[in-house]
This record gives sequence, C-alpha cells and structure tokens, in this order.
Amino acid sequence: MKKKIVLISDFDGTISKKDFFYMVIDNLLKDKKDALAPWNDYLNGKIKHIDALTGIFSQIHLTQNELDKFISTIEIDPYFYDAAQYCMEKNIPFYICSAGTNYYIKKRISDELLKYNIVLISNDASYSQEEGMKLIAPAETSPYYNSNTGVSKQAIVQKLKDDGFFTIYAGDGKPDFKSAQIADVVFAKDMLLELCKQHGIKTQLFDNFSDILNYIRRTNV
Repeated sequence: MKKKIVLISDFDGTISKKDFFYMVIDNLLKDKKDALAPWNDYLNGKIKHIDALTGIFSQIHLTQNELDKFISTIEIDPYFYDAAQYCMEKNIPFYICSAGTNYYIKKRISDELLKYNIVLISNDASYSQEEGMKLIAPAETSPYYNSNTGVSKQAIVQKLKDDGFFTIYAGDGKPDFKSAQIADVVFAKDMLLELCKQHGIKTQLFDNFSDILNYIRRTNV
C-alpha cells in the first residue's frame, strides 16, 4: 500500500526568504561583526545553536510595537501559500519545524497556520525591550528536545517515519542536516545543500516552494 505523504519544512531561509537573525543583524544592530560573533561561535562548535540565536536576539531593544512591525516585514516565499493550500486540500500533513522561535513565526504567519492546518513545532521565547528576545527550549522530557537546538527536527522526522509517512523535508541550514539524513526526499538549499553534497545525500532542485509543490503533485497520484 502506498505510504501517505507528509511535508516537513524549516522556516528561516526556507519558507522565509531570509533568516530572521540575519534580518536583525542587517537592519537593527550597528556593529555587524560583533553582532554576528555568536553565530560564528556556533558554526565553530564553541556554543550551542540556541545560545547563539539568543546572543543575537538579546541585542534587540525595540518597543513591542516596533518589533511587531519589523516581524511583519519578513518576506515569505509566495509559493509557500500554494503548497500549503494543496496539502490542505489533499489531506497531506504539513509541519513547520524551527530551531528559531515560534515568537516571530506565529506573529508573521499565524493566519496561515490556522487556515492551512499547519503544525508548528519550535522553541518558545520571551521578549522585553530591556533584555531583548531570549529563546526557551522545550522541556527536557519532550520527545522533541535537543540540547543544542532546543527543538530536534530529526526527532520529528523520525516520529513521522515511524508512523508510516513518506517524509519530504525542506531546509537550508546546518540544523537541518540530521533530518536530511533520514528523510525520504530532501529539498535543500544553501548550507544544507552543501552538506548533502559532501555526504552524498540526494536532493531535489529547490529554488522555491513551487519545486516542492510540483514534486508533491507528481507523487500524490
């Protein structure tokens, strides 16, 4: 019997055109080099992913209204909406799994999450103008907890595979690599694409979500 399809996607740099932390650095922080230091420390294995993002986001000191307006400028892949619509119509589950935070994801696409029945699994966060934004990982008892990224995308993909789904994964960064290693089909760009090439993991052409939508249409027959 044919397996049921599930679509699992990263948010930053995959559904959104640009990672939120890069938006923060480029538009809100004056000293770009110092602002990017936590991310470079993560890439060099010195600190955890969740601590790197908190290190950057804690430098935000906008009013709540200013922050909400800034979040509203996150540019979304226009074909994301078409893919979400198709998945909903065909009863294909759609998961967004982010090692960022649901704080800005919900503020940016809350209507779409409800409209298209999308499941969002991500870190929480708190925000104040004085202390900036601080990421909050799931409880260590959560089946999706990871000490490095907070949310384990790999665990989510594995759970869906164990449930009998044919897993389609889309991502762009280092935190997506373990998911790409176990997913049935991978749509990769940027750093994730390079990692997949280095390790011999087959990927699909991925310029935007129209590529994913066309693949699902061909497969879901």
